[in-house]
Amino acid sequence: MPQRETLEALKAKIARLTEKALNVETDIPNFSLFRANEPTQISSNVYMPSICVVVQGEKHIVLGEDSFNYNSERFLLAAIDLPTIVQITEASHEMPFLGMKLDLDQRELSNLMIENRLPAPKPHQTSRGMATGEMTQQLLEAFKRMIDLLDQPQDIPIMAPLIQREIYYRLLTGDQGARLRQMISDGSQSSQIGQAIKWLRLNFSQPLRIDDLAAQASMSKSTFHQHFRELTAMSPLQYQKFLRLNEARRLMLLERMDAASAAFQVGYESPSQFSREYSRLFGAPPSRDVSGLRQVTADA
Repeated sequence: MPQRETLEALKAKIARLTEKALNVETDIPNFSLFRANEPTQISSNVYMPSICVVVQGEKHIVLGEDSFNYNSERFLLAAIDLPTIVQITEASHEMPFLGMKLDLDQRELSNLMIENRLPAPKPHQTSRGMATGEMTQQLLEAFKRMIDLLDQPQDIPIMAPLIQREIYYRLLTGDQGARLRQMISDGSQSSQIGQAIKWLRLNFSQPLRIDDLAAQASMSKSTFHQHFRELTAMSPLQYQKFLRLNEARRLMLLERMDAASAAFQVGYESPSQFSREYSRLFGAPPSRDVSGLRQVTADA
């Protein structure tokens, strides 16, 4: 099936499956569908390791000082946990934004790399943990077979892992394969930084001790800083700050926590500093921002 026909088939399928809900967690593990009927406001989001595919519309991502656009011609690859600023820029009721996301399993990727004797990356090389890649016919067809399984639920336990392996293989051998292999190779500096990032995500409310993180990655402090920034486009302090502020926003919005309590909960000692940094990231002080978000939710 030519790529345009595959794309049209995917548009029709995703549009049907997202008619009643804009975000759909499917019966296939780690595979979800997305829809937006209009461009979105700028918001923050932490991308977990995943491949994101758009079949209609376009999305804009800002990672530190870098920016990425992805659409039906280019997929987005997040190789590690990365805090970003996101916005869907092309969407309408007539032509909604339609997309898919498959979370990546690092162990499965590593096993596939070893089984197929794919070349290991250079040990001292580090590159950005996010990139866009060319959407090939083979990759698009694999995603179509994945989504077709949703109409055959009895086949999901057997067929979904096989199709996932094919998608992984296409990624590992495609134009972003070297980047992905770098992240999953034991002992590579990217992998070592990745382990430190996992710790930071789980412990972001704790005081940031760069010496401890550098030791955990088996690097000097200066080398750790350099490779962390190369991988994430931000410093460890900026990364921690992003995680803290997003968690505080969640606490205020969903758990109705007041700003001062949320600030202390995520590790801030000064409510005024929290308010300044919150306003810088989200464009408004905590109380006004959360009130606006609640109003948008009420109007939806």
